[in-house]
Amino acid sequence: MQLGSRGLVAAIATLGLAGLFVSSTVSQAPGDTPVLPGHIDQSQIENNRYSLADLVNFGRFLFTAKFNKLDGFGRPAATGDGNPTKRIPDSAPFMIRTSGPDAGSCASCHNDPEAGGSGDFVANVFVLAQVRDPVVESISSEFSNERNTLGMHGSGAIEMLAREMTADMHAIRADAIAAAKRTGQPVTRELRTKDVYFGKITAKPDGSVDTSQVEGVDPDLIIKPFHQKGVVNSVRVFTVNAFNHHHGMQAVERFGMQRTGEADFDEDGVTDELSVGDITAATIFQVALAIPQQVMPKKGSEIASVVRGQNLFEQIGCADCHRPALILNNPVYSEPNPYNPPGNLRPQDVRRSFQLDLTKQGLGNRLERLPGGKAIVRAYTDLKRHVICDEQDPFFANERLVQGGVPLDQFITRKLWDVGNSGPWGHRGDCMSIGEAIVHHAGEARPSREKYLALTEQQRRDIVNFLKTLQVVPPR
Repeated sequence: MQLGSRGLVAAIATLGLAGLFVSSTVSQAPGDTPVLPGHIDQSQIENNRYSLADLVNFGRFLFTAKFNKLDGFGRPAATGDGNPTKRIPDSAPFMIRTSGPDAGSCASCHNDPEAGGSGDFVANVFVLAQVRDPVVESISSEFSNERNTLGMHGSGAIEMLAREMTADMHAIRADAIAAAKRTGQPVTRELRTKDVYFGKITAKPDGSVDTSQVEGVDPDLIIKPFHQKGVVNSVRVFTVNAFNHHHGMQAVERFGMQRTGEADFDEDGVTDELSVGDITAATIFQVALAIPQQVMPKKGSEIASVVRGQNLFEQIGCADCHRPALILNNPVYSEPNPYNPPGNLRPQDVRRSFQLDLTKQGLGNRLERLPGGKAIVRAYTDLKRHVICDEQDPFFANERLVQGGVPLDQFITRKLWDVGNSGPWGHRGDCMSIGEAIVHHAGEARPSREKYLALTEQQRRDIVNFLKTLQVVPPR
């Protein structure tokens, strides 16, 4: 049942949190009220006035609530661009499937097998259409890149891996620059982190760096694990983008008075639509979602098939990119991310970060902890971009618009730890079986694809049976 504002106020009172919210000042329309009862004050988070459960509960509400105009839903004078961009007021439809706003809630698309999960083909998003002014009604690849909705389970672990890999590569770069200045000669270094190779850099004595041999990551050497192109570095940035794109709800930290000089950037009559604390809560809810896990069948013959499939998966080279496990040195997630770009909360903006141990806290399954405090992330990815299509099989080469400077034929290695129950598959969601998605792998993945096709039918079935065991399991 939809939880209305009265229900949330009651829940907040039950939790003893009623005094922790900033009252909403939205004037009520006849017969209706805002869905949001108020906003979270970020300073209260920094003063330890909220527990993890408090933030998860309110974050879940923000993720599942179906907002209305009194909350600020809609953006009559702004595009869906992540960079605050004006348009002529009311020059676009109030809601439009291609450019947005296009959904009442985050869970409208992220809902399988629970809120925060993936979406069916019907929930596809038309990436880059939201920045167009005037808007376009066509879903042709000429105007946007059609993408399937991905799940956010395990996103905190993925973000922390990305931070550590980024820090490793930045340290390699700093060392190369220092060596070049010291020796007066160019210095070349390999970029290798967590045993994943990202090419080479050459530092010069003047402090400049040649990044022409870098591969699978941007020249800034920041791993951006979100979006299927790998162009967003944190759950928070992803969340701020999505609220504006899909709901027309602007976050103060990017669209508010301090950065734009306006409290109502989209001119819909509602000021300060989402507070810094609101975004923190929505981020923490996603980060706290259950870590995907392997769910083994009960029959001995089926278990044997899964074990054979797992071995074959590695033998034919799938695990070269879909790494079965990466080691996280520090499993304590901290919000905000130090690599967040301006317009998003950063560590220098807060007195203290909010932290949660991904091996001990969260909703449902958690990361496996290792002796010494490290953790295993069994995500089946290397967080690197690869070419996965070619002229022989251009199935995954359907996109025509460059996003974030990433070549059209490159996509970040898909995390497979939820592949068993996150279909449909493929970045467009137009593969209705796992086997179909496998056989369309080309480009760098062609050798593994050819080995897969050379297997017996039973061996191919074993691999698919193994992949079907990798699932999101909602907590009871």
